[in-house]
Amino acid sequence: MPSPGIAPRRAMQLVALLAMMVAFIAQLLGALLPVIPLFIAASVVNLALDLILQHKQPGLLAVLGRIRFDVTVRQLLRDMLILVGLLHIDGINPLVEQAPLTIALLVFYGTHFVCQAIAVLVRRSRALPFVTRNIDASALGLSDAPPRLLSRQTGRRLLRFSVPTTIGMMVTALTTDAFWGGIGLTVSLVLSLGGGLYLSTWLLPKKRVINEARALEWLDNWLAAYRPTVGMYFSGGASSAYQANMWLSTLADLDGNPIIVLRERFMVQKIEATDIPIVCIPKVANLMRLEHTTLQLLLHPANSGKTSQILRIPSIKHAFTNHGESDKLSSCNPYAKAYDEVWVAGPAARDRYQLADIGVEDKDVVEVGRPQLAPIRPYEGAPAGRMTTVLYAPTWEGWDGNPGNTSVILAGENIVRELLADPSVRLLYKPHPMTGSVDPRAGAANSRIRAMIAEANTKRDGARPGPEAAAELVRRRDALTALTTSAFRPSSDELERMRLQGTPPQGRAAAVADAASAWEEAYWASFPEWEHLVITTARPGIFGCFNQADVLITDVSSVVSDYLSSEKPYAVANTSGMTEDDFRSQFPTVRAATILTPAAEGVADLLDTVRNPEKDTLAGERAALKEHLLGPSDPPSPVRFNQAALDLCAKAEARRVRMEHRLAGIPAQRSLEEAEAAEPNGAPDAPAAV
Repeated sequence: MPSPGIAPRRAMQLVALLAMMVAFIAQLLGALLPVIPLFIAASVVNLALDLILQHKQPGLLAVLGRIRFDVTVRQLLRDMLILVGLLHIDGINPLVEQAPLTIALLVFYGTHFVCQAIAVLVRRSRALPFVTRNIDASALGLSDAPPRLLSRQTGRRLLRFSVPTTIGMMVTALTTDAFWGGIGLTVSLVLSLGGGLYLSTWLLPKKRVINEARALEWLDNWLAAYRPTVGMYFSGGASSAYQANMWLSTLADLDGNPIIVLRERFMVQKIEATDIPIVCIPKVANLMRLEHTTLQLLLHPANSGKTSQILRIPSIKHAFTNHGESDKLSSCNPYAKAYDEVWVAGPAARDRYQLADIGVEDKDVVEVGRPQLAPIRPYEGAPAGRMTTVLYAPTWEGWDGNPGNTSVILAGENIVRELLADPSVRLLYKPHPMTGSVDPRAGAANSRIRAMIAEANTKRDGARPGPEAAAELVRRRDALTALTTSAFRPSSDELERMRLQGTPPQGRAAAVADAASAWEEAYWASFPEWEHLVITTARPGIFGCFNQADVLITDVSSVVSDYLSSEKPYAVANTSGMTEDDFRSQFPTVRAATILTPAAEGVADLLDTVRNPEKDTLAGERAALKEHLLGPSDPPSPVRFNQAALDLCAKAEARRVRMEHRLAGIPAQRSLEEAEAAEPNGAPDAPAAV
């Protein structure tokens, strides 16, 4: 079922295309008959419609491009029809008056194509083999980008520069005086020729960046000076950036010099505010240069097709950290055996890998906890206010069509209906951002749930925060935006953004953390305690929602493991078709949960338990399951994670020593003895740089 708004939008798109076709037909008829009012109106409407669609519906016009009816063909056809129309109008001499107009029009198109060729050269000259952020790259000769209209929007440029021509020709059609058409063409020629000349200045040495070979040499020199030791490697689609962003603070806190290695150019701007240097290297050949750096360890929060390319570098050790753990099969992907180590939160994930029998050896599994969970506040007992805050955070439908993946389709509306029926419940609904991306039923159910919540809010009333709360939120938002968002001109390109996003100011990371905390506090304070909320934005994050909630309702997903760090009550919806006993047996993370049926049976008992902790029989089970899933609290997870990084860096250093000795002809036994002599406990020491 298409989501609301899609059908009307498609209808409007079809109407727009039909209107353009009608305009072309009307222009043709007006030119041939000739009917001057029809000819003029159709010509003007045709061009105006194309200009509007270029701004409002560029994707729709791209469809025309696929059938070879692109903007250049459309404008050329319009201008040809104008010339045909002038040919049929009495009072305009074809040889004396129209011939010069035709020649001038051809010259205009010539300048257009020359400008287009220059634009291609400029874009190629401004394409470096890598993209950086948080790095001073001024030595590359970075300059501001040329106007987007000239360098990248060739279709819009042709249409806009054609406006004076069309206006002049229409005045000529009215007056039968070719002078006005000549004036319009002259203006268009000046615009096109001037634009091409101005654009060509970006090919001069003053605005031209260094060539690829020198740029790669600069990158090598920067890597040699910075001496990275530990980093994060990430590749993925636009919607997957959250998988990398959740590890930014952890990576920043590690001992050593961190770095982020990306593969897709667009991903550079998808990474949230951080002080860590970012290098995007799209080509495999250039990526291999990392083998000759001091980089010893790369963390991998996700698998991707391009992961195998970085794994070819033997001098770097690779640890798979994943972007969350659950009982799902995706948490035990066979691809994990390609890494040197698999870092998991606690014993549960270790057991999961062994039960899955996918080739990951137990010795390669390292328990590091979940260092990101530090902001989650612990359980404090029954709800303090009159409202019980329930967080419903279902996961998405997944790729395999398993009805047990998400509760949204079969149980979501029932769960929400039960919660909204309780006047003492405040619902926070935070669906997974990919909900509905595979199964349209999930998207439709999500829309209905949001409508239910909106309707329920209309039936509630009470005191609201004053205008000062909204003003404070705006102030905090602006402060956070100023720290986390770079302001770019519409015409900016990668090189201009690289220049603007150079070395971050001292202390920015701490300032961002403080600003984010202040914004979140202002966000929650801006709503009344009784109002249900639908949260689909990146902020507030899921951890902030955890801290607001008295109880969680979710599916089998990594949300369970993270939430358990608080030891608060939680429930999991069973839409798998299994019995409750089988469901608990199959998915250990639900061992301490209240199990809800697709009909939402159990919601009332869950709320009663939350409000009356003496009835909570699962508190001890949650504490035990927390340690099983996340590992011990002592030493803290950040300490264990950092130590795991140091240990794996040490293994990389030990291999480097062995390889140097091997190349120097030193016997392997002696090489091993020298390595062991340098270690106090039989394992190579971490390098001094880490």
